Amino acid sequence: MKKFLLVMLVLIMFIPILSACWNQKELTDLAFVMALGIDRGDDNLYHVSFQLVNPANVSAGQTGGGQGLPIAVYKSKGRTITEAARNATKKVSRRLYYAHTNLVVVSEEVAKDRTLMLNLLDAFARDPEFRTTTEIVISRDASAEEIVTTLTILDKLPVTKITKELKFTEAMKGENMSISIDDLIDGIVGNGKEPIINGYKLIGMKEEANKAINLQKTTTDAFLAADGLAVMKDGALIDWIENKKSRGVIWILNKAKSTDITLKWNGKKNALSVAPIRSKTKVSTAFKNGKPVINIKIENEGWLSEANTAIDLMDPKTIGKIEKLTEKSIKKEVQSTVKEAKRLKCDIFGFGDVVHKANPNLWKKLKGDWNNYFANLEVNVKVDSYVRREGVRTNPFWSDINK
Repeated sequence: MKKFLLVMLVLIMFIPILSACWNQKELTDLAFVMALGIDRGDDNLYHVSFQLVNPANVSAGQTGGGQGLPIAVYKSKGRTITEAARNATKKVSRRLYYAHTNLVVVSEEVAKDRTLMLNLLDAFARDPEFRTTTEIVISRDASAEEIVTTLTILDKLPVTKITKELKFTEAMKGENMSISIDDLIDGIVGNGKEPIINGYKLIGMKEEANKAINLQKTTTDAFLAADGLAVMKDGALIDWIENKKSRGVIWILNKAKSTDITLKWNGKKNALSVAPIRSKTKVSTAFKNGKPVINIKIENEGWLSEANTAIDLMDPKTIGKIEKLTEKSIKKEVQSTVKEAKRLKCDIFGFGDVVHKANPNLWKKLKGDWNNYFANLEVNVKVDSYVRREGVRTNPFWSDINK
């Protein structure tokens, strides 16, 4: 009898942890928030746009689907992000669910205000339902609302278009890189490195961007495109780095996977194109007269993807010359980027972190005024580049036409 009572007692004690469905949520009661747009209104309130997915109009593989629009966007405002989110429940018939949020778009106005940025980041980092691996971008020359309401033709969900575009432009162009809320927070609170954020623009006729007619065209009147890297300092946007200078940032951060390097040959511009297939960057520090010196070494391997001039690619000396030109081009980009960051007095490369690891005692003396010290820091760049192949042919096909 005692044994029976003991078993029953144990079973009763396990009942609470065996109730797997105690917090279940019906899918029909949830509104999946795929993206958030955050603006600042003239009323000094947060204006938040919630991009919700309409599952009935998005089929597997993102082809076909229903006849309606794949997303619905609801707008709300509040003194805080939490208040704006709660106010949105007055308009949405379902509970807003953030576990699948993949993108946060912040307007330039909000990004330039340190207090606003820190407050909204705290709200995201504190919410257990919100994933801090979510991508964050800054809208340029457009409101965050305009970015999240734009419809796209290739990807049914606009949020998918942006996150995938950042992924592939990082892999193929090397002027942007994936940046999450976690990355941003780590950069703000860390020592020796300031964060960067991707910029996004709405190009074309903005008033047509959110109309259903766009989904019935082979080319749209307005489209979204990655544009530049935002330089953050003390948690606020201070400036932008564009084009090749932004590619220099990616080189230094060892995030470069591939891109296109255009070279001049025998006086002809745009004669050759070299595409890196792998790249490795190592940043180290040495000390000269008690002062840190940063050394950047880049090892790059690529292939000749285009030849628009008469050239003998069977000659090893020619290949050697191409390699030297490639090294010179990469070095020039990196040096230009470092110069720009020094002008802004903002160490976005993490040189301070390198100094910290190499000499913690010296770092204690420098970290309080590191960005000003960084502006006069000696930085050396060395590039080794190799051309491993010339594509499926050697000389241009037209080189023998008149022979």
